[in-house]
Amino acid sequence: MALAATALFSLPAMAQDMPAPFDKPGDVKIALVRYLSTGDFFQAYLAGVEAQAKALGVQLQVLDSRQDAALQADMVDQAIALGVQGIIIQHGLTESMKEAAQRAVDAGIKVVAFDVNVENAAIPQVEQSDRDLARLALEQAVKDNGESWKAGYVYVAGIAPLDRRDETWREFKAKYPGINEAAMFGTLDNPIANSVANQARSVVTANPDIQVMFAPYDEFAKGVKIAVDEAGLTDSIKIYSADISTADIAAMREPGSAWVATAATNPAVVGQVSVRALAMLLAGENPGQQVIVPPTLITQQQLNDNDIKNMEELSAKLPQFAHADVAMPAWMPNPNK
Repeated sequence: MALAATALFSLPAMAQDMPAPFDKPGDVKIALVRYLSTGDFFQAYLAGVEAQAKALGVQLQVLDSRQDAALQADMVDQAIALGVQGIIIQHGLTESMKEAAQRAVDAGIKVVAFDVNVENAAIPQVEQSDRDLARLALEQAVKDNGESWKAGYVYVAGIAPLDRRDETWREFKAKYPGINEAAMFGTLDNPIANSVANQARSVVTANPDIQVMFAPYDEFAKGVKIAVDEAGLTDSIKIYSADISTADIAAMREPGSAWVATAATNPAVVGQVSVRALAMLLAGENPGQQVIVPPTLITQQQLNDNDIKNMEELSAKLPQFAHADVAMPAWMPNPNK
């Protein structure tokens, strides 16, 4: 089995001021073991991981299972065999990753998990505060549309961040009984946006009176937007999502776009936080059991009013989006400076 891996080698400017083992960072090897990698969010997340690893000066191995749960578990064993000191598990399924994560812990390797619940008290969970992501988007939907509307909902069970967002969706339906879920659909088949678009075409054909689409992952929202555009329903359906990218900004800013709001963290910042939490563990420090990156509500109106065209301008014009002071001890190098 081929090992999909890349390595980065760099030295931080002030290695002598760093705690062990980062006083000799070139000797430190960490691995990122990925389940999901399709889409702008995951490209930006990887860029953040790479930037923080480079700032620390450590070797980084990237292993990408491309949504193959069994392969992802095998890749944890491959990382152990490579002699890494730390592993970031990025997404995945609890049933396939729980035992693999425990094998890494048993081997003396420090592990953090991003958006996958490996049910292990020794492993900090890095989260985007998914419940807040959903809450911010849904509060905006209620603000825009009132407390009674017919909704379509995009969801795939078994993925930790989507499950957490689903909890908030169910709470909102209980709080606002006027919200009528007319259809639930969703898939993670690649390419995700196109696969969701195929489902959404059927949904909007059968339910042309849907007023709100809650699609709490930007690849879902892209797919819904394709179907809504094709059906000529951009004036009657509003799309609310989670996550953001330059491509998403362009889609939200299209004239008459149905995609009116999203709640997001900066995926590059989340990648940086994942590496920082792991580095703290390696240095003998405790980042906390839950390492939460706070989200920001981003509306179509904000993007238009501030003429925001890309992620760089979003960070510049919404400073709360640009950096998260999370898992940031004084010795930690900041790749954003």
